[in-house]
Amino acid sequence: MTSEDNLQDGTQEGPQGNSAYRQLLEEIRSGQLNSGDRLRETELAERLGVSRTPVREAIRQLEADGIVFHVPRQGATIRQLDYSEVMELYEMRAVLEGTAARLAAQAASEIEIEELEALNLELKAAGSSPDAILLNRQFHAAIMDAAKNRFLLGAVTTLQKTLMILGPTTLSQADRAERAIEEHFGVLEAIKARDGRLAEAAMRSHIESAQRVRVRALRSRPFFDEGLL
Repeated sequence: MTSEDNLQDGTQEGPQGNSAYRQLLEEIRSGQLNSGDRLRETELAERLGVSRTPVREAIRQLEADGIVFHVPRQGATIRQLDYSEVMELYEMRAVLEGTAARLAAQAASEIEIEELEALNLELKAAGSSPDAILLNRQFHAAIMDAAKNRFLLGAVTTLQKTLMILGPTTLSQADRAERAIEEHFGVLEAIKARDGRLAEAAMRSHIESAQRVRVRALRSRPFFDEGLL
C-alpha cells in the first residue's frame, strides 16, 4: 500500500460506507466542506446517492480521525482548529516529512528518484491547473514511500487528515506554487546526492514556507482570532 492509498484508507464495514468516507474526505480537503459545517445524514445521503447507513458509517470514521465531533443540539460538525493547533500541526509536519526526506536520501532506489523528478517536472508543467494539487500530493507521497518506514507513514497519514480541516493546500496560490516547485528541486538534489542531513533541512524549510503562507492567509480572514481559526 502506498502512502497515497494509506491516506484514503478507511475502516468502514461496507463499500458504500468506504466510498462515502472518501468522498467526504475529498470535500473537506478541497474546501467544499469547511470547519464548523454540520454533517446532516439525510442531506448527505441524498447528495451522495446512498442510504443513511453508509453516511452514518462515514461520519463515525471521520469522528475517529478527529475531523468531526458532536455539538450538543447540532449533531456532527467539522471541527475547528485554534491558532496553536495549526502551528503545532505544521511543526510536526516539518519534523515528520523532514525525517522522511532524510530516510529517502538513504533508502530511495534510482527508479524512485527518477519518479520524483518526473512528478516535479509534471507539477511545473501543470502551472495553476487543478492537476497541480494532485501532483504535489503525489510528490510528497512518493517521498514517504521512498523513506520505507511504515510507522513514519502512519504518523504522517494521521497528521494529514487533521490538516485537511484547513481546506485547500497553499499550492492553490500561484506565487506559492512556483516557489514550492523550486523547493522540491532542492529536496531532490539532496536526495540524489544521498545527503540525508541536507534533504531533511530542505524539506523542513519547504514545510515552514507553506506554514508562513497558511498563517498569512488565515490572518486575512474576517473572523480570525488568536484563539480560534
